[in-house]
Amino acid sequence: MSPQGLLLAFAVLLAALPARAETLIVALSSQQVRISSNFTGSSITVFGAVERDAATVSRAAFYDVVVVVKGPAETVVTRKKDRFLGVWLNRSSRTFVNVPSFYAMHASRPLEQVTTPQLLKRYQLGTDQIVFPVVADDGAVSAEAGDAYREAFVRLKSNARLYQSHPYAVSFPGAEIFQTTIELPANVPTGRYVTTVYLFRDGALLASKEEPIIVVKSGFEQTSYALAQSQGFLYGLAVVLLAIFTGWLAGVIFRRD
Repeated sequence: MSPQGLLLAFAVLLAALPARAETLIVALSSQQVRISSNFTGSSITVFGAVERDAATVSRAAFYDVVVVVKGPAETVVTRKKDRFLGVWLNRSSRTFVNVPSFYAMHASRPLEQVTTPQLLKRYQLGTDQIVFPVVADDGAVSAEAGDAYREAFVRLKSNARLYQSHPYAVSFPGAEIFQTTIELPANVPTGRYVTTVYLFRDGALLASKEEPIIVVKSGFEQTSYALAQSQGFLYGLAVVLLAIFTGWLAGVIFRRD
């Protein structure tokens, strides 16, 4: 192929590639959260800026930003209670697999004003869009979930502050600078979290960027957890001895002469 042909093919290839006019610069106030005995919750502030290349012209519409924090995946069983002979019993159940143990969504505006329903569903933006795979009785995995079970699970998670949705929670101190603060409750699970920042304009997704967060136990909690996982016998023996000592000490303190 001639040099002119190669140049033409390269130009066609470049034209076929998506434009990357805007990029995101994202920073977190902390990328590690330590849980100790007096842990009452924490917060992570997400800072960001929109960087445009030299060829990008100024746009008339303003930017929208959506920040999503997902915790480690978990498998949960939701059960439905029915009344039987005057007693409430667990009857039917639904098992959800690989669902986020924690989910927080902060947006600069309500999601329906940010982008299209198709993009909300594709990127699972908002608790209504989270995919809930279900394990059927034969062990097969399906992406469809019953509304009643799903709504009950989301409601319980929301009551525990483990699922959060906050429109108008992303602020813009400058035209191309944004920030938001994610609250982590005291019952937040440990593990690796992923913070994803999405940049929209006129309903179109322009860029996205991910940053990790690690939530770990520290101090006595971490020591006891590690001992329980690796040395089960020693952990059980220590618990028994501690219970005996506590009972003996209580008897000494409250003994009546």
